[in-house]
Order: sequence, then C-alpha cells, then structure tokens
Amino acid sequence: MRTSRAGPSRPARRTAVLAPCVALLIAAGALPAGATPTMALEDPPAVPAATASADPTPAPSALKPIDPAALQAAVDRAAKKLMVPGAVVLLRTPQGTFRATVGTTQRGTAEPPGTGVHFRIASNTKTMTAALIALLAQDGKLRLSDPVSAYVPGVPGGGKITIAELLKMRSGLYNYTNAPELAAALDADPAKAYTPQDVLAMAFRRPPNFAPGASYEYSNTNYVLLGLVAEKAGGRPLARQFQDRLFTPLGLKGTSLPGIHDLSLPEPYAHGYLYGGTSYAMVDKPYPAAMREAARAGKLAPLDYTHQNPSYANAAGAAVSTADDLATWIEALVTGKVLDPAAQQQWLRSPQAEDPKAPDGRKYGYGIAYQRLAPNAAMYYHGGELPGFNSFMGHDPDNDVTLVIWTNLTLSPDGRMTAQALLPTVLNQIYTGLALPTV
Repeated sequence: MRTSRAGPSRPARRTAVLAPCVALLIAAGALPAGATPTMALEDPPAVPAATASADPTPAPSALKPIDPAALQAAVDRAAKKLMVPGAVVLLRTPQGTFRATVGTTQRGTAEPPGTGVHFRIASNTKTMTAALIALLAQDGKLRLSDPVSAYVPGVPGGGKITIAELLKMRSGLYNYTNAPELAAALDADPAKAYTPQDVLAMAFRRPPNFAPGASYEYSNTNYVLLGLVAEKAGGRPLARQFQDRLFTPLGLKGTSLPGIHDLSLPEPYAHGYLYGGTSYAMVDKPYPAAMREAARAGKLAPLDYTHQNPSYANAAGAAVSTADDLATWIEALVTGKVLDPAAQQQWLRSPQAEDPKAPDGRKYGYGIAYQRLAPNAAMYYHGGELPGFNSFMGHDPDNDVTLVIWTNLTLSPDGRMTAQALLPTVLNQIYTGLALPTV
C-alpha cells in the first residue's frame, strides 16, 4: 500500500497497499518509479523506458521468439538475488503461453507456486473498482463529472472533487495509508476489521495536499471513496457488484473481495512475507542498514503476513486472485470485453501524464497506468503491494502480450518491490531492442 516508489534502490512507492506499478521498468528494480505504493494499494510500477534501436527501420516484430528455458533461467537468477520465497511469471503472447515459477508458497516447505495459486493482489484491485465505476456511468447511474459529495457526505471539499478526479488520483486528498497510526494499529492487532469510514477518518483529519485537479498524487483514499460511490450508485455491496458484473461474466472463479472479517484465502494459496513491521510496506521507509545486513545473511527471517486483515485496503486493494485470473482480467479490460465501445474509448484515453513536464512519461487514468516501452510497444498496467505480496499485471494491445508477475515477499532486503524488480528481467526476454538493467 505504499505511496510511490521509483528508482533502482527503492522505487518510488505507491501508496502502499494499493498502488499501481510505477513506471513499468524505468530501471531495474525501479519499476514502480513513481508507482503509487501498492501494499495492496500502490502506484503502478514504472515500466522501464527502453532505448530505441539505432536502426531507424522499424523491426518487423517488436517481440523476440520466447525461449522457455531462457525465461525460466532469467527468473531464477533474479528471484535468487531478491531472496523471494516464491515467484510466478505468466506470459501470454501470439507464440503461446509461458510460465516461470520459482521457490515455494510457504517458507520451510517445498510447495511450488503456480498460476492457479491465490494471493492478495493489493492495488490491482483499483482496476476493478474503476471498471465498475465506468460500468455504472455507462448505465447512466452516475456521471464522471459528478462531485463525490453527491454520493458520500463529509468529504473535505467534496463538492469540488469529481469522480473523474478520484479515478485519476487528482483529488488532493491525504492518503490514509501514510498515516502512522494505521501501520501501528495493524501491527498491534493484525486481525482488526476496518470499515471504509474508519480509514477515511484518518485521511480527513489531515488537510488536502492540493486543490482538486491541480496535480497528481497516488492516494488510496480516492479508491476507498470510489467503492462507496459504487455502492451508492449501484445499490448493492461492492463485493456483490464485483462478482455479478466483473468476475462471473469473465469466468474469474479464483477472484474475490473478502468480507470485512475474512482473514482467509481460498486453497491453494501462498503465504506472504515482509521483513519488519507493516509501515515498511505502507510508506517509503527504507530498511535500516543493520536489518538489511541481517536479512541478507539469513540471520533475520521475514514475518508471515498472510492473514493480516486486508479490510483496511477495501476498494483500493483488498481483492484476492490468481495469476491465471489476472491475465484474463487485464486482457479483457484493455481489449474491450468489459465496457461498451463508447465507454471503452473513454477508458483508453483516460491516462494523463503524472508529471506535466514529462508528457511522454508514465500516465495514470481510470484505475490504469500507461507507458510506452519502445516505438512499437506500449502497455496498460497496474501493480499491487501490501504486507506479504507484490505483483504486476499488464497488457500490450499492439503486440497482444499479457504479463502477470507475483511474489510472496513484499520487499527484498535492499528495499526493492520484488515483482516490479523482476519486471525488467522479463521484459528483456519479450521485446526486441530492450536491454533494461536488471537485478
């Protein structure tokens, strides 16, 4: 649920539990450059910007022939350096479907992970919340220009914050996952249940960071509010709407939004780990040198966060899924199998440059990040991070590439978001002309 991370040593963190993968892979391990923290709610990782080939003639294909053995070996090497207990890479291209798996679903066992294993997807949940909002707008039950105050009372300045600004992380509202009292409370009582009102109160006690629409800042507060908007406009609980409008129509049998008191994951599932307290996943707080050294030497074991109650993440990052389901989901969302043609075009056009001084850099739209990888390749994507898990999902519609990565260690001992740190390694195996720095 980090805020936003970017950068090789410690990518800009997204709002922990619920952030998209920041700049896809701007640098090895810097995926989430500018990515809003994920912890279930983080910034999408930054896709590493690749250097175009010196040859001005466009290559006949942006894709390399996929070598399964080379892909597996590359993932093995990177995962070992990151010290992740387990990792899964699922890749779909016109050449077929490829899988690379590493390690175990639970430390101390030999249970290999797979693409059907359940894990907490953190901020990837935001893509689902945004899609539901778009469907409700498509139905005429709300307008994206409506103020949030028309659906949720008590929002500071809510009469001037539109639903579209919430979707695009431009409300200015304080990100509640940055509140130190939340991490402290989660550590003191991991099973405690949180309502949306509980976490919003943490945000509303702080002043907004900027006027609505004036800037971009990844904030999980926006998406918890959107969950309440969806319940008001749709007239039913968020989990039921997700199931009826998204999961069932697409056959996502392994995907769910747990109830507020549900600490379990469906079988089979992966355990999730993090070195140190919850705050390391929630905000961009670097590991102390002594902790890094102890972890690298094997003298410090990561803590098991598998059954920490994810209710605090809510519509911003509480969902559970599998790699298989996420691949189906992101491809369906990008290729128009969720929204009608008019709403789909609005969704595709929604990404807006996070930094107005870098119009060609990473963009964030209606619950989705977008970045060009090379002249003939671009990807719509998101990431997720929360205590225990880190993940990435993306679809390149021009080349029909779908990619999902998840790990069951939030941060490596040196503080890198692990799935996002694996991203450059995998992209180098997929695209011609890429030579991204890897772990």
